[in-house]
Parts: sequence; structure tokens; C-alpha cells
Amino acid sequence: MIETERFRFSVHNHGFFRLDGGSMFGVVPRTIWARLAPPDEQNRIRLATRSLLIDAGERRFLIDLGNGDKWPEKSRAFYAIENLPAAEVGLDVAAVTDIIVTHLHFDHAGGISRYRAGIAAPGPRVHLQADNYETARHPNVRERASYLPETLDGIRAARLEFTRGTQEIFPGLWVHGGNGHTRGHQWVEVKDGERTVVYPGDLIPTSHHVPLPYTMGYDMSAETLLVEKEDFLRRAVAGDWLVVFEHDPEVAAARLKMDERGRYAVREVVTV
Repeated sequence: MIETERFRFSVHNHGFFRLDGGSMFGVVPRTIWARLAPPDEQNRIRLATRSLLIDAGERRFLIDLGNGDKWPEKSRAFYAIENLPAAEVGLDVAAVTDIIVTHLHFDHAGGISRYRAGIAAPGPRVHLQADNYETARHPNVRERASYLPETLDGIRAARLEFTRGTQEIFPGLWVHGGNGHTRGHQWVEVKDGERTVVYPGDLIPTSHHVPLPYTMGYDMSAETLLVEKEDFLRRAVAGDWLVVFEHDPEVAAARLKMDERGRYAVREVVTV
């Protein structure tokens, strides 16, 4: 638990899954990334599905929802999906007033179906970039496997409040839209006085992706992603931001630095 004067923050891991290590690290050679994230016999690496809960008193914002449970056995095995029991997740979904979805890929928004049953009508507001909603409605051939119809159906049934670009959706809480990973991805910034907590989503999915060249093969526009990521990293170091990693199976949060060789790196792992 992290507390500032106006906010309380907690992280909640919905479970684990696996994706191809080469795809997760793009042009980074296997001899390098395999030391950071050891793959299994199918070349897959283990990833978390970590949400950030922001308690602002009368409003409680939950960022992302994990994979959900609407998976046929073949797909569940393909991605090695391990959803944790609700008691281990430790999340009171009935108390959530707002959900911020970074984007509608299945590992970020699939849990909308899993948790709607625990939320009384009319349910929380769901904040999503309008561009990403349209992307999910009409995915290109490369992203079609990530934007699943059942995820979109669950979102359609929610109380959608579309965001556009950079927008303050609550005093001290901003979303920032981007198009590098996928069109309409958004990351979240919460600022209280001199303290800032951020949730980059798939802009920087794990602590191993902090170095600028470490991007994913899943990113739709690597060039755009690099511009967005460098701006984020520069601000994170200058502002001593606490960065919460959605997919890192070991490191939940860290503060960053520019090392002696001029590369962005983890300065301090923070327990949350």
C-alpha cells in the first residue's frame, strides 16, 4: 500500500499467462532477453496481469482487469493462463466506481466479464480512449487475435466514458493517449503534490523493458512507440516517478534513473 495526502494505491495481480519471449522483446537478441526472462520449452515467458487500484475516497479507480475467465481450454493452454482465486487477488470489486482500461487487448480488458458479476448495476464508469474502441471494433489482421469479440461485448455493456488524448478525468489523475503499441493506448498518471505514481501499461510492460530499445514485436508502430516511450522515461527520471509494471512477474514497481552510460534503467525496486 502506498499513501499520499489524497490517494491510496494498491496493486492486485489477477494471475499469470505466457507469451512468446521473442515477440515480447522485439529486436533484442534471445541470448540477452532469455537471461532476464527465462523462457519455457515453448519459448514463452511468464507475465503477470497486475492492476493498480487508486482510492480517492468517494471514487476508486481500477486500472485494467487481466485476462478474464471466458477461455476455451485450447486457448487457455496456449497462453498458459493461470487466474488467481479472488481471495488472492484481494480486490473488493463492489467498491470500484471507475475502471480505466489502457486498451482492449485481451490481457488488459478480458477480465471485464469476470468481475461484472460482483458489481451492482449500473456498474462503474469505464474510461477508454475513443480511438481504441474503434480499433477494437475494426482490428487489423495483425491485431485480430488480441482484440477478442467477447472482450468488446463486455465493454459495450459497460458505462463507457471515452477519453481523447491527454485528459484529466479526476483532480490529479490524468490519462495520456498514444499510438505506438496500438492505436488509442493510454497510460495513467496520478500526481499529489511532489509525488507521482504512473501506470504505463504496454508502453513499458515489465521492468526489463525500461531501456529505450527494448520494445515489443507486438507494438504496431515501433518508431511512434520510441518517441512516446522516451518522453515518458525522461519525465519519469526528472520527476522521480513511481512506475507500476503491469506484466512483470517479479517487480511490481520501481523508480528509474539514467545510468552512467546514458541509458534508462531501474534505480530502485519498490515494494507495494
